[in-house]
Amino acid sequence: MQSSVIGKVEKARLYAREPERIKFHNLTVTVKGDNNTHSTSYKEGQWTCSCPFFENRGWCCHTMAVQKVLGVMLPEEARDEECELS
Repeated sequence: MQSSVIGKVEKARLYAREPERIKFHNLTVTVKGDNNTHSTSYKEGQWTCSCPFFENRGWCCHTMAVQKVLGVMLPEEARDEECELS
């Protein structure tokens, strides 16, 4: 393997060990729930989800799960404090 490639692989490993370096600005994922699969998005500072619970409350277990998985990679305003506590 070329030394320049080895350097890039090492740099990628360093970045992966420091996830706070990575910030999501726009993101759409699907979350497979117990009953259905839902589309969950973060765009322009706002969370959305296709589940009925989100429509009524503006948050849901799907958005909270994504927040927990991404943790410090989300901008601070996109994180739910309860997700960070556990």
